[in-house]
Amino acid sequence: MKIKIKQSVLLENLNYVIRGISSKNLIPILNCIKLSLTKDGLYLMSNNTELAIKSFIDKKNISDIYEEGEIVVTGRYLYDIVRKLPDEDINIESAVDDKLLIYTNSSSFNLNCNKVADFPKLEMEMQKKPICIDKVVFKNIVNQTAFAASTSEKINVLTGINIKITNSKLECVATDSYRLARKQININYEGDEINIIIPTKNLLEIMRMINDDSKELELHIFNNKIIFVFDNNVVLSRLINGKYPDISKVIAPSYLVTFTCDYDKLYNSIDRASLLTNEANDNTIKLQTKKDRLLISSNIPEIGNVEETLDINKEGDDDIIISFSSKFVLEALKAFTSSNIMLMFNNENTSFIIRDSEDDSLIQLIMPKKTY
Repeated sequence: MKIKIKQSVLLENLNYVIRGISSKNLIPILNCIKLSLTKDGLYLMSNNTELAIKSFIDKKNISDIYEEGEIVVTGRYLYDIVRKLPDEDINIESAVDDKLLIYTNSSSFNLNCNKVADFPKLEMEMQKKPICIDKVVFKNIVNQTAFAASTSEKINVLTGINIKITNSKLECVATDSYRLARKQININYEGDEINIIIPTKNLLEIMRMINDDSKELELHIFNNKIIFVFDNNVVLSRLINGKYPDISKVIAPSYLVTFTCDYDKLYNSIDRASLLTNEANDNTIKLQTKKDRLLISSNIPEIGNVEETLDINKEGDDDIIISFSSKFVLEALKAFTSSNIMLMFNNENTSFIIRDSEDDSLIQLIMPKKTY
């Protein structure tokens, strides 16, 4: 193969496919990027068995195509070389003895190539009727839930995000068994019910690749994989096998104590109270209602204590005293954009709910901390 291409054009697409390799991978070929040059343009591919990415550069964005062909080269070296070259035309061509030449008017690099036949095949077939969803909408629902997924491999299904689609309603759920985030939206879908678990780390990598324009994202869902199509990119992620917990059992049908308050005041009060917490006590703070006043406090005996108060609009005469992880609550609150927030409790030993006071499509559930 032999091609001349602008540095900025090549780097833009390498920024996508570089996410499909891993320096931790012990199989050398899975640390490589495959370049396939055809009369239509240049395909760049990576595959680490967990995530596979294919990006396409149309011939109209290529300076010259001299000779079609395929090469496989170590991805990190290719990426770093192109990233540090000036924004001008780069010449790339395969040479004898399985070498790749990369050169400009002032720089020249020579890289060893791997065998094209050893590169894993990408099975990226498409469905006739994919699920289409606004990119920004999908990106938002992932960002509003992904932080609650587990980072421990002890329960594998909890390291993923559960996506269900039923009767034109998409539900996105993540939990680590100590907290839970659920977001629901309506979409245009008339197919069979879908219930899949996508690895959180894969989904977050894909979200970093998606820009915030108004174009649609295509989802092609199969038994053991999901394919995302956007712009000139095709990304495949494996799915996690297993049954996700039934979250309807942890969300109570009603709550005894409910109050609403100003979002900023609540967030800032908890943030300040968290200053006098530590990881040894799981960043625990205490919340207590007294009629239409909310008291938030924390205490480290060897350092000191803090108490915050703010006005709330509480329903009913009951009050609540409960302790929880300030870290978990602050992360949950960041998922909201509303000016008023609602908190819902039953007792100090059961999970409580955080939601928008006017919209229940996003729910954050937190388990309390026992302080005795």
